[in-house]
Amino acid sequence: MLKKAYIAGEWVETGEQLEVVNPYDGSVFARVALCGTAEIEQALTAAYACRDEMAALEPYQRAEALNCIRDGIEQRLEEFARVLSQENGKTITESRVEVVRAAATFDIAAGESTRIYGEAYDLGINKMGAGRRCIVRHYPVGVVSAIAPFNFPLNLAIHKIAPALAVGCPIVLKPASKTPVTSLLLAEIIEQSGLPKGAFSVVPSGRAAGQMLVEDERINLLTFTGSPEVGWKMKRDAGKKKVVLELGGNAGLIIDKGLSETDWEWLISRAVIGAFYQSGQVCISVQRIFAHREIYDEFKSRFARATEALKAGDPLDESTTLGPVVDTNNRDRLKSWIDEAVAAGAKVVAGNVIAPCGQGNSLQATILEDVDPNLKVCREEAFGPVVTLTAVDSMEEAFERVNDSDFGLQCGIFTNDFNTVIRAFDSLEVGGVIHNDVPAFRVDSMPYGGVKDSGQGREGIRYAMHDMLEERVLVYKA
Repeated sequence: MLKKAYIAGEWVETGEQLEVVNPYDGSVFARVALCGTAEIEQALTAAYACRDEMAALEPYQRAEALNCIRDGIEQRLEEFARVLSQENGKTITESRVEVVRAAATFDIAAGESTRIYGEAYDLGINKMGAGRRCIVRHYPVGVVSAIAPFNFPLNLAIHKIAPALAVGCPIVLKPASKTPVTSLLLAEIIEQSGLPKGAFSVVPSGRAAGQMLVEDERINLLTFTGSPEVGWKMKRDAGKKKVVLELGGNAGLIIDKGLSETDWEWLISRAVIGAFYQSGQVCISVQRIFAHREIYDEFKSRFARATEALKAGDPLDESTTLGPVVDTNNRDRLKSWIDEAVAAGAKVVAGNVIAPCGQGNSLQATILEDVDPNLKVCREEAFGPVVTLTAVDSMEEAFERVNDSDFGLQCGIFTNDFNTVIRAFDSLEVGGVIHNDVPAFRVDSMPYGGVKDSGQGREGIRYAMHDMLEERVLVYKA
């Protein structure tokens, strides 16, 4: 498969190509045109030139375009899913879920595009404001640059694209170098939506050329999803523009005592998904589990059995339930973190096995206990199929353990005591608390983001749109 870059309504061949490698078998799955500074300049120039045209679109016109894109994704669901599995390594079932979510995200954006409201009120709260009234309207900020990650190359890119188009901002997207193909498939659909040509560009590029999308002064908002190291540097380099960062985490899951058998079935099924969905390559993947000591052994036994039932293999095989990690470097990094913990006294409850030759970068789902909380597998973002178990004597101890982290994205808590839920909501230093489910739960309309090293700002369509709008005030004499 050979794909050109998409720049302001034109399909562009460049002098270089980027190879896209299948994480499972190591084959070159596709080649895409690699953009340099000249192509990015072309995209930014077109985006800047069409700001007024985008801003002038009526709400119904933006909604029609977004609905058209939604329909196009739905019609090509299986094509998108197979490409996702080949460039990213997630199972075909997981890929289909992402494509369904991608269409739903555009659907949400279509609705929100017609609900950009303002305010009108009297200013006569004192003598100075007597006889004056105020109208507040929201206007698009201008050009948006978006840098997307490899783990959800379709839906997380759309969480930047859809709100920008919904408010009337042109957007230039740099997809992750490992997973650019789905963004280019999406461009084929956006091309047919009736939006102005400069409204959208996809520029696969290296980090050096992509730095233009951070520093260029024509850009009014930068939105980035990726590692803290890269994200905070981008913020420093971005100058005066707005910056929204979603930078990951090492999410906690808290399990209280007093669970019924029905609770147990739900808990185990969700814990396995939360920890090992997409081979743990999810910012809100379960990484640290804190279970009340009274039920710790029961949880460990049930969780280990369910984990060992996962089947690693070819992501395109319908029976595969655990795909590979994205590349050999990340697989080996994870293995070294696990081995470091074991050398320091941690016990392997399940996993810690690299898949046999021929299964690419697969790493067996791994559970560790008695892990020193200062080791990498606890302190840093694992971003792979490994989870740690720790017994706690109270929910307050669990809250303290979760907060003992540089990250604060989301946390899950299983408990039948609603007072404990409220205490968790008040105590946990995270962007979201999920009751009776895993931290990996997310609906695409909700505010999503974190505190500390997990970033700044929120995604979720309406909340992302807010960042892409500016308030403008008109004061007049009544």
